[in-house]
Amino acid sequence: MSSNKIVICGAGGFIGGHLVADLLRQGHQDIRAIDCKPFDKWYQRFPQVENVILDLRGKEACEQALAGAGQVYNLAADMGGMGFIENNRALCMLSVLINTHLLMAARQAGVERYFYSSSACVYAAGKQTSPNVVPLKEEDAYPAMPEDGYGWEKLFSERMCRHFREDFGLTTRVARYHNVYGPHGTYDGGREKAPAAICRKVIQAKLSGKHEIEIWGDGHQTRSFMYIDDCLKGTQAIMASDIIEPINLGSSELVTINQLVDIVEEIAGVKLHRTYNLKAPKGVNGRNSDNTLILKYLGWEPNIRLRDGLEKTYRWIYEEMTTGKRPS
Repeated sequence: MSSNKIVICGAGGFIGGHLVADLLRQGHQDIRAIDCKPFDKWYQRFPQVENVILDLRGKEACEQALAGAGQVYNLAADMGGMGFIENNRALCMLSVLINTHLLMAARQAGVERYFYSSSACVYAAGKQTSPNVVPLKEEDAYPAMPEDGYGWEKLFSERMCRHFREDFGLTTRVARYHNVYGPHGTYDGGREKAPAAICRKVIQAKLSGKHEIEIWGDGHQTRSFMYIDDCLKGTQAIMASDIIEPINLGSSELVTINQLVDIVEEIAGVKLHRTYNLKAPKGVNGRNSDNTLILKYLGWEPNIRLRDGLEKTYRWIYEEMTTGKRPS
């Protein structure tokens, strides 16, 4: 029997909170939002949806979470930026419990569609040794040598989705996210990713008058960064599609970390003295998204310019740091 109930797992997180907001804008009403954090720690919370606190590492919690569900978005994971990932590999691996128990519960509940948020961290390290990286194609995940801990969990969970689809007929969709950023997310505390961390550091330097910034690594490592609005559009398009294999969801606009700092400095109207911490976690030397497949299947790819997305992100973090009031 068909159900209109949409369940967002990890709804108290950055992407999950934005997804709930977007579904509400579209007019969806039967939404269940789930996270393990206390409500006051959720990045966004909406009273018009069913908000539930559950630890989805447990099997019974997952069964409770998916009761009556038609569609499930699994965005739940214990994760953060490179500083967190490199120092918490066991915690990252334990997220395998979430996806495993959610898949079991989804099969039991007769869920119609199940989305899993994977990561570009699944890609083989040997393909990412140079800043002048060749964009990563989906096939480059094998032979497997992903990011230790976090990447292995994501790759294993992708396989779980595949086998639940093949063996049990559960309709699963998987997207490999490439560095999602935007407002209403972590910008301090150790779990933040590069765009938010750079925005915070530039704001701190500007407010303090101490015009210096520490950059992790030599600043030459390259990445692409996807603004949250593109992530939401792509996630829902992939969920509704016939794409059965994991697919890249990321911008192909490649920049160095130094160039990322350049853009944020320009937005802030400051120029800072840079120091480089070569002992800090920096991840692979280069990573970019090959969008050939998503263009083939959807006729679209993430296309919001980094400069435009960073301006909105910077403004939100600045307001948070200076007034605690979030801009509309």
